[in-house]
Amino acid sequence: MGDYLNPATTDGLNEITILGLAHIGDAVYELMVRTWLCISGTSTAKRLHSGTVDYVSATAQAGAAGKVIPMLNEEETAVYKRGRNAHVGSIPRNATFEEYHSATGIEAVFGYLYLRGRTERLEELFGEIIRNQ
Repeated sequence: MGDYLNPATTDGLNEITILGLAHIGDAVYELMVRTWLCISGTSTAKRLHSGTVDYVSATAQAGAAGKVIPMLNEEETAVYKRGRNAHVGSIPRNATFEEYHSATGIEAVFGYLYLRGRTERLEELFGEIIRNQ
């Protein structure tokens, strides 16, 4: 049995597909956004929900990717490019092809870092995304 709350110790991390990394990264990113909104004083359920939606949409994540791509090291850039170039089944109506693929790339990076237990790096990238918000 794996340690699902401390995944860096779980066997088989290298077996996860790039879309699997993006799937996990999407959840990690959303949890970070939700936590940030709560800590920043957003109080009503409606404001928390709408704020979360504003930050986790493909369009917003593509914008976030643009902020952090220059900060990525070689390993993270490789993960981003694999995620960005992954074949996805469909693209939501409210995002362009480029936005959706860029969002998938940054989600893959967040999933990769989370599964490697690199929370300080996640905090650094997320801090850059929310800076000046």
